[in-house]
Formats: sequence, C-alpha cells, structure tokens
Amino acid sequence: MYPQEFRYTKEHEWVTVSGDIATIGITDYAQKELGDIVYVDLPRVGDAVVAGKTMGSVESVKAVSDIYSPVTGEVVEVNGALAEAPEKVNQDPHGEAWLVKVKLADPEEINRLLTAAEYQSYVEAVQR
Repeated sequence: MYPQEFRYTKEHEWVTVSGDIATIGITDYAQKELGDIVYVDLPRVGDAVVAGKTMGSVESVKAVSDIYSPVTGEVVEVNGALAEAPEKVNQDPHGEAWLVKVKLADPEEINRLLTAAEYQSYVEAVQR
C-alpha cells in the first residue's frame, strides 16, 4: 500500500529522494483521516524548512492539519496544481499530489525516517 522506496514520518508525511532533492507529500492514511481536502497552504520557493517543524497546512471539510517537514533544506519547487485542485491529494497522495521539493541540507537525515514496513506497522497500531 505504501511505496517501498519512500520514507515516512509518524505525522503521516512521506519523502522520496533523487540525488539531493527530496519530494514530500502526505500519506494515503493522512488523506483518508482528513476527508475531502479543500485547501493546501504550502511554503514558497526559497523558504527554509526544518525537519519536524511545520511547513504548511491542509484544510479539509473536517479540520485544518499542519504539515511537518520530514527533512531540513530549501524549497526548490511547489506543486502549483494543488492551488487549483486540492482534491488531488485525496485522489493520488503518493503521486501527482506531492507537495514540495526540497534541496536537502543533510542527505543522511532521510535514514532517521520510517521505512514503508515500519510506517505500516505504526498505522496499524494507531488504528487499534
């Protein structure tokens, strides 16, 4: 269910790395818990993000939830399509609905995050 090549946080964000660029999104579990997403507030290109700190928010018909950066670095790209169609997060959270791309300050940081199997176990424990 969760892409094996991604890493995950206990706050339900995912990250995948190519070179020194990390692509970040929220997990399928997170979007299901939120319900219909109506607005996504993201950082701007050039903004610094810090692992474990808030970098934006997702608003659904149920609530507003913070998005936490899984890594530290500088935002180099933002998924502008989500401004026009935030519901994409519900439709394809692990694909087209990525949130931001970040140039990593410390590529080793990724190794501190959960693997897909660890995240799956975490989600199962939360649901009990």
